[in-house]
Amino acid sequence: MSENSKIEWTDHTFNPWEGCQKVGPGCDHCYAETRNARFSGGTAINWGPGAPRRRTSAANWRKPLQWNKAHAEFYAQHGRRQRVFCASLADVFDNAVDPAWRADLFDLIEKTPNLDWLLLTKRIGNVLTMLSETAARRFDLECLHDPRLPGNVWLGATIVNQAEADRDIPKLLRVPARVRFLSMEPLLGPVDLTLVRGQFWALTQSMNVLTGKACPSLSGIAPEAALDWVIVGGESGHGARPMNPRWVRSLRDQCYAVNVNFLFKQWGEWMPADADDCDPVIDSRRLMWSDGVPYSEQDGQRAAALMAHVGKKAAGRMLDGRTHDAFPANADLFLGWQL
Repeated sequence: MSENSKIEWTDHTFNPWEGCQKVGPGCDHCYAETRNARFSGGTAINWGPGAPRRRTSAANWRKPLQWNKAHAEFYAQHGRRQRVFCASLADVFDNAVDPAWRADLFDLIEKTPNLDWLLLTKRIGNVLTMLSETAARRFDLECLHDPRLPGNVWLGATIVNQAEADRDIPKLLRVPARVRFLSMEPLLGPVDLTLVRGQFWALTQSMNVLTGKACPSLSGIAPEAALDWVIVGGESGHGARPMNPRWVRSLRDQCYAVNVNFLFKQWGEWMPADADDCDPVIDSRRLMWSDGVPYSEQDGQRAAALMAHVGKKAAGRMLDGRTHDAFPANADLFLGWQL
């Protein structure tokens, strides 16, 4: 398990268990499933309907306690709290996970108040129900009657296209959480965050929180609920699909317009063929339109962008000549946390 994560938006990765099941188009080329197969003799034994989830070792579960103890040294060096991405090889709110394991995880989260736990899920609709279930197992009557996340949890939903945005962003905003974020990786199509379900303006809601104005909202969503952070990235690994630069720029501009934190994680395996840092001599067999159609000089003008397959490292994470690395800077203030 990674202790010093290579993921750009976290400091540590912690997996309480391993295993999952594909639930949407973003799961098509799941790196965690591939990894599971590689370490299981070629078959992903912890993936799919009915597959057993594998709980990690007791030694692995002790690592967050060690990170928690080192909080003063980390804060002195970085000026902020440590971030822990939980379950990169699983989903905390997976229906197939033993509820007792989830209760153990929330016990661990409460025992590590100096860490910010980033819980990212593709099953955002399960969160409130499972929080109540976990509270019952932990004899937490207050949380049982008013389901909520611990104060050191940031809750995120994976969104890869407009359909998922329409379906899942309102569910995310219904959950009481100190920080709410979207992970839009792999981004598989254009997404308009200003108009969800044809009526709910998610980013306008965020702007109204900043200005102190009231905002009409959908049933069950508090007026102060807002998106705090949007992460965008392309797909990497075998069979990766190209991402149209216009989709990324649109999300960047939507976030910047209302001061919502925007982080561009990576292009993935493909980058714009006309980018300044793209190798000008590229075999045409390594070119593809961003709608997935193989390159042909006879195509003429297309709505899709021409992308070059250069690999994740070469593609990098520059967007229009710069990186975008915004984080919820006032998250510590939300918690009322002091060193």
